[in-house]
Amino acid sequence: MTAQRVRIWDLPTRLFHWSLAVLVVFSIVTAHIGGAWIDWHFRSGYAVLALIAFRIAWGFVGGRHARFANFLRGPSGIAAALRGEPAPHAGHNPLGGLSVIAMLALIGAQAVGGLFANDDIASEGPLVRLVSKATSDTITTLHRINEKLIIALVVLHVAAIFFYLWRKRTNLVRPMITGDKSDVDPAQSTPDDAALRVRAALLLALSAAAVWWLVKKPA
Repeated sequence: MTAQRVRIWDLPTRLFHWSLAVLVVFSIVTAHIGGAWIDWHFRSGYAVLALIAFRIAWGFVGGRHARFANFLRGPSGIAAALRGEPAPHAGHNPLGGLSVIAMLALIGAQAVGGLFANDDIASEGPLVRLVSKATSDTITTLHRINEKLIIALVVLHVAAIFFYLWRKRTNLVRPMITGDKSDVDPAQSTPDDAALRVRAALLLALSAAAVWWLVKKPA
């Protein structure tokens, strides 16, 4: 008998996840290539900022398992997860929830910091004019340090995926591609209909428009 497939991750959440992954890699690569690619680094950063703004809002109005209230837990829940105690988490468990918040915080800070950073040669963020040169230099230094923290967090994230696959025989990647799991209670399913997707599209459009206004507004 084939196990019933249950929708856990809605399409907007999945598209966000993979789009952010691609853009983060692209941003890091273009930053190190430099030259004419720096313009694409900035564009990628703006796209990342729009995605982060979208995901924060989606954490309140998105699908069931994308909402912060569904996966953020207090110290007791986190301690239980660290002890390996089983719990009925169809979506992110408490440790996965912490990883989500850490990713949003570090990548969001990186995208915002890039708006005020400079390379002391020919490129600078669109909001450099709002701060002093000393402040911009400090933000630039933090921007470079934070890049290393993001890389470390990504490596840890990938290592956790392999750990779950190897030790717990749990594939965390497939559900983020298909949206479905077969080992959860059908009552844990999330809506993934046209109405939810339209809401996500409108929210993403608003996030993109806000970032465009921020980087293009006159001094």
